[in-house]
Amino acid sequence: MTLGYTTQENDPATDLIKRLQLNEQSSEPYYLQLKRQLHALIEGGVLKSGVNLPSERTLAEAMRVSRTTVKRCYDELRSNRLLSTHGRGGTVVQAPPRAHPAPGRLKGFTEEMREQGKTSSTRVLHCEVVSERTIACLFKRPSMTPLLRLVRVRMADGVPMTREVAWYDLTAVPALEAWDTRGSVYAFLQDQCGIVLVRADQSIEAVLSTPEETEVFGFEQPSPCLLLKRHTYSAADQLIEYVEGTFRGDSYVYKVNLGPLPPTPVLIK
Repeated sequence: MTLGYTTQENDPATDLIKRLQLNEQSSEPYYLQLKRQLHALIEGGVLKSGVNLPSERTLAEAMRVSRTTVKRCYDELRSNRLLSTHGRGGTVVQAPPRAHPAPGRLKGFTEEMREQGKTSSTRVLHCEVVSERTIACLFKRPSMTPLLRLVRVRMADGVPMTREVAWYDLTAVPALEAWDTRGSVYAFLQDQCGIVLVRADQSIEAVLSTPEETEVFGFEQPSPCLLLKRHTYSAADQLIEYVEGTFRGDSYVYKVNLGPLPPTPVLIK
């Protein structure tokens, strides 16, 4: 499609418009084509948070489509929390924050976000005492053992980063049943229960978001996520916490430093 926009050098709007292409032969509506391409540019880091997008009128003229088409595209990206509107400041990219957790060290979400200069917050969805045979087996307890089941959405700078489900062995930490869900559960365990969590076994696998996670993260459809399963132990080597946390795949980057293999020992005869 030929652009109907006078391009200017070193103009951010021009640079963006040059990246957008509408396929007139496709059955996909124009607003969805625009939305898909802008979404990819935001997720790929090409359009960073704080970048101003062209006005609806400017982009409509450039792409030779109606202003309603661009408005619908922008509205849907806003509903996905990828754009925000700031009055005269126009339409601004609001990319999800990226977290770079350091593997190999046990720490809570709050501490992790603070170290990266982000403000953490939590929305508790459920907090209840339950009996779950499968989970009780993980704790090596009888099937009817009371467990505290905690379902939370953890956010960084107001953006949902993870939906986690955690179970705690109330036989080992009965005082946790009185926790009001405010503040750090690790701090409560240490201050009120005398339990310090010192190590964890953790696995990471790629999954698609469940319907609940898709809704929490504002995805249009099931999308790639990282599922972290963690068994957390006390100083007495007792399993206290089991967590399954689903992290949005567009916001988490894991980096690992790899060194050379140690030399193979030589057997001297």
